[in-house]
Amino acid sequence: MPLPLYLLAVAVFAMGTSEFMLAGLVPDIATSLDVSVGAAGLLTSAFAVGMVAGAPLMAALARRWPARASLLGFVLVFAVAHVVGALATSFAVLLVTRVIAALANAGFLAVALSTAATLVASDQKGRALAVLLSGTTVATIAGVPGGALLGTLLGWRATFWAIALLCPPAAYGVVRSIPARSGTTPQGTPAGSSLRGELAQLARPRLVLVMLLGALVNAATFATFTFLAPIVTGTADLGELWVPVVLVLFGVGSFAGVTLAGRFSDQRPGIVIAVGGPLLLLGWVALATLAARPAALLLLVFVQGMLSFALGSTLIARVLYAAAGAPTMGGSYATAALNLGAAGGPVVAAATLGANAGDLGPVWVSGLLVAIALIIALPLLRVIAPRVDQTTR
Repeated sequence: MPLPLYLLAVAVFAMGTSEFMLAGLVPDIATSLDVSVGAAGLLTSAFAVGMVAGAPLMAALARRWPARASLLGFVLVFAVAHVVGALATSFAVLLVTRVIAALANAGFLAVALSTAATLVASDQKGRALAVLLSGTTVATIAGVPGGALLGTLLGWRATFWAIALLCPPAAYGVVRSIPARSGTTPQGTPAGSSLRGELAQLARPRLVLVMLLGALVNAATFATFTFLAPIVTGTADLGELWVPVVLVLFGVGSFAGVTLAGRFSDQRPGIVIAVGGPLLLLGWVALATLAARPAALLLLVFVQGMLSFALGSTLIARVLYAAAGAPTMGGSYATAALNLGAAGGPVVAAATLGANAGDLGPVWVSGLLVAIALIIALPLLRVIAPRVDQTTR
C-alpha cells in the first residue's frame, strides 16, 4: 500500500480518538456538567449526527479544492473545536463543539476515503479502507483507553487538551502525504465532473442497500461501545481502572477485525458477511447473558470488537465499490453510512438504560440491530457482494 495511506491514517487516529473517547468519559462528564449518564452519552450521537450531515456537505464544498488544502483546513478546525470544548463550562457549549468537530472530521474522512480509492488499483479499495480504518482501530487500542485513563486521573478536560495536541502532528502528516495540486478536485478528478451526476448515484438500489447495512452494523457497535463503562463498573462490578483495560481489548479486537477483513473484503466479501454476521449476533447475545462474569466480559469484548469491525469495514468497502460512479462524493457516502449508525445506536441504547434490562439494555439493542441487518442481507447476498463487482449496475 502507498505511504500516503499510512500518513493519512495518522490523522484518522487523532480524529478517531476524539470520536470514540467519550466511551470512557461519560460518567465523569455527566457528574461534572450535572446531566444524566444518558444525556452525556448523547454527546457521541451529536458527534455522529455532525458526521452524517457533514460528510456529503463538506465533500461537496471541498470537491473543487486541492486535497491538501481541504484536509489541512479540516484538521485545524478540529483542533480549535477541542480547545473550546476543554474550556466549556456548560453541556450546551460542549455539545456544540462536538458537532463542529464532527463536521471537520466528516470532511476530512470523506476526502481521505475518496483520495485513498485513487491511490490503489480499482480492485483494492477494501485494502485501502482497511489501512485508513487502522487509524481508527489504533485509536480504540491506545488513544481511547489512554484518554479514559487520563480522564480518570486528571479529569475529562485533560483528554480534550490531549486531542488538541495530537492535531499538529496530524497536520504535518497531511502536508507530507498529499502534494499540493491545482485545477483538480481533492481526489484528482477533472474539475468539470458533475456534482449532480455523483448525487444521482444515491438513487441506485445497490448503493442504498449497502449503506443501510453498514449503518445497522455500526449502530450495533456503538450502541454497546458508548455505554461500556457502566457495564464494566456496574454489571461486572469492576473498578474504574478496568474501563481502559476493556476498551483496549475492544480496540485490539477491532484492529484484528479490520486487518482480517482487509484481506478478504475485496475478493470474498460474501464469506465475511455470511459467516461473520451470525457470529456477531451470537456474540451480542452471549455478552448480554454473561456480562456479570468478568472473565467472560473481557473475552467477549475482544471478540465483538473483532467481528464488529470485520463485518462493518467489509460493508463500508462495498459502499465504495457501489459508489464508483461518484469519485469525489463516494467517500462521503461511506462516511455517512458509518456515522448514521454511530448516531442512531447510542440514541436507542440510551432509551433502554432506565428499563428492566439496566446497563445491559444497549447490548440487547446491538443484538437486535444485527439481527435486522442479517434478515435483510442474507437473502440479497449476491446483490451486496457479487463475484465480479459491477460498479455500473
